[in-house]
Amino acid sequence: MIRRTFLLLVPLFALAGACAFGATAIKNLASIEGVRDNQLIGYGLVVGLNGTGDKLTTVFSQQSLTDLLNRMGVNVPPASVIVRNIASVMVTADLPPFAQPGERLDVTVAAVGDATNLQGGQLVLTPLKGADGRTYAVAQGPVVTGGFVAGRGANSQTVNHPTAGRIPNGGIVEQAPPSVEPGARVRLQLRIPDFTTAARMTAALNQKFADNGPPVAHSDNAGLITVNTPANWRDRTVEFISAIEETPVEPSRPAKVVMNERTGTVVLGGDVRIAPVSIIHGALSIDIETTYNVSQPEGFSQGQTTVTPQVNVGAQAAPARNVAIKPGATVEQLVRSLLSIGTTPRDVIAILQSVKAAGALEADLEVI
Repeated sequence: MIRRTFLLLVPLFALAGACAFGATAIKNLASIEGVRDNQLIGYGLVVGLNGTGDKLTTVFSQQSLTDLLNRMGVNVPPASVIVRNIASVMVTADLPPFAQPGERLDVTVAAVGDATNLQGGQLVLTPLKGADGRTYAVAQGPVVTGGFVAGRGANSQTVNHPTAGRIPNGGIVEQAPPSVEPGARVRLQLRIPDFTTAARMTAALNQKFADNGPPVAHSDNAGLITVNTPANWRDRTVEFISAIEETPVEPSRPAKVVMNERTGTVVLGGDVRIAPVSIIHGALSIDIETTYNVSQPEGFSQGQTTVTPQVNVGAQAAPARNVAIKPGATVEQLVRSLLSIGTTPRDVIAILQSVKAAGALEADLEVI
């Protein structure tokens, strides 16, 4: 029997509260221009593997090993090297702003050849470079894969991803990254550009730092705000930036509905409004059942046993239910009305798409 039904067995429904959001600190909404992470990358070798390294088809692993040995005074031709205990890897890390030489970094190691497992390997000294080609850190240490491979051939079990791993505190900063030092002017970059939020942020900063004088902040656009450091804060730029970050602002959040059809998750903001609309929704269930009839001939007869399938198709439609949304309805009223008629998250997704198509949903609809 094959059953097809529009039903979600494990529903998950997330709903944002209908109350308005309160004020939040500026540091949660914006970042200082120039104060950001820098990505580093390097090429290295992982040694000490138990025969799970690169094979002969990965020729650059042998070349890298011979180059490393040559720098140590051991001259070995690449053609004479057959080692399966090494693996060529790409090493990456994020260099935080204002990092000082000697600080430790977490690095990520991933195989680039045909190595099957980096478990138990040791990364040898690897320089990590930035986009400008300069070396900002070096990495070395044992690789932690968080997985393993057990068995051989067809009788093997793999857990997680053994060809990539991390080295906690495996990197050491050798050179400070380029960062914008705070000075007479500070520029704020909004993480989500919005004209209303930028205007509110500018007004809050002027109210806090202007001291009945000329404005110290102005909005360049929806995503950038320039703040001039007041004279009484010139010698305390770090404290001034801290005071900026702690300034409370109530952001403007657009009305938005996000739906995930794969998991049945629906997230609605509290500012979503529904125009007057009438919703009629019903459910349809289709059952397809196949029964096999066996015809058995009598004893000592010339007949043969045959099997004949019999297919039965049944359809059942639930009565349609109606929901009327009055003018000025809120998200809470909409959800309560939908739940009152027994809708599931899958049904809510279909209903909201239809309401949006009818022009009654006053919000952006995003499907992920």
